[in-house]
Amino acid sequence: MSLKFAYWVPNVSGGLVISKIPQKTGWTFEDNARYAKQAEEAGFEYALLQTRFIASYGAENQLEAITLASALAAVTTKLKLIAAVLPGLWHPGPIAKAISTLDEISKGRAAVNVVSGWFKGEFYGYGEPWLDHDERYRRSEEFIRVLKQLWTEEETSFRGDFYRINGAPLKPKPEVLPPVFQGGNSFAARQMAARVSDWYFMNGNTADGFRKQIAEVNQLAAEHQRRLKFGVNAFVIVRDTEEEAKRVLRDIIRYADEEAVEGFRSQVQFAGKASPEREGMWANSNFDDLVQYNDGFKTGLIGTAEQVADRIIELKKIGVNLILTGFLHYDEDIRIFGEKVIPLVRAKEAALLSAAAQ
Repeated sequence: MSLKFAYWVPNVSGGLVISKIPQKTGWTFEDNARYAKQAEEAGFEYALLQTRFIASYGAENQLEAITLASALAAVTTKLKLIAAVLPGLWHPGPIAKAISTLDEISKGRAAVNVVSGWFKGEFYGYGEPWLDHDERYRRSEEFIRVLKQLWTEEETSFRGDFYRINGAPLKPKPEVLPPVFQGGNSFAARQMAARVSDWYFMNGNTADGFRKQIAEVNQLAAEHQRRLKFGVNAFVIVRDTEEEAKRVLRDIIRYADEEAVEGFRSQVQFAGKASPEREGMWANSNFDDLVQYNDGFKTGLIGTAEQVADRIIELKKIGVNLILTGFLHYDEDIRIFGEKVIPLVRAKEAALLSAAAQ
């Protein structure tokens, strides 16, 4: 299977790094329509739209994910649109209908990313209860089970600890069953992925870190006679020389918005250490890691196009199926990645296939 490429949709203002360095990245519909068309032309197959309701790290403006995904569906033809949703602020019934509608608009290009929640302020602000860490994942699992039943059964009845569905129909059904993505580093997150999700997203990490996560989730999924696909988060800096790329990284960190990073760290490290084993997302992230808010620097896609392509191939070899990218300057960097990196990756994949055949 060829590697898939996705990009973070910047539907939240401030770009993909918490830094005062100038960023040529906008957040409006007009900006995102342009990026989606560029990404589609560049060879990207997926776009992930974030869910955010309150500015937790200086991201003052936020566009809702499903609404924007529907608008982007109307101006693209191939890009698969992954809309993030947040159980607790959303009910699975209306979300199943909304994603089915997105599927209709996009002609089968809808997907959903179920986010269990880390920012207590959003729940408090909107008057919803904040559950303990593992309870949030139990709720998300029920949420996914309800989605899949509504998308596949004529009528759905469900009795769980969090949701009740009483003989509810859903029409039209999705043309293509929307794949369910999720993230999370904790044991509860991995168990949930193994039971109900189709894709497991991983924050930025080292090769060894990714290898360990993939092995653990694969083992858990095998216990349920299931297989998952894996995506990794990576902030990409491609420049003509390695030193130039590393200098951009140093400048991003040098001009980090310290107040915003510290505010983000106080929220996410509380969330990361809230799991019983204290190994949730961001539990071991330092200040520099958190300047890119999903640890994207750790993945190491920083250097020349050849170096970045080589690193991507190494990720493929350990079982990664999708690279989720973020950039500093979206107008320029999406195009550069499409022109310089993706063709190299495809050539290296072909060489791997040829070597395996021999």
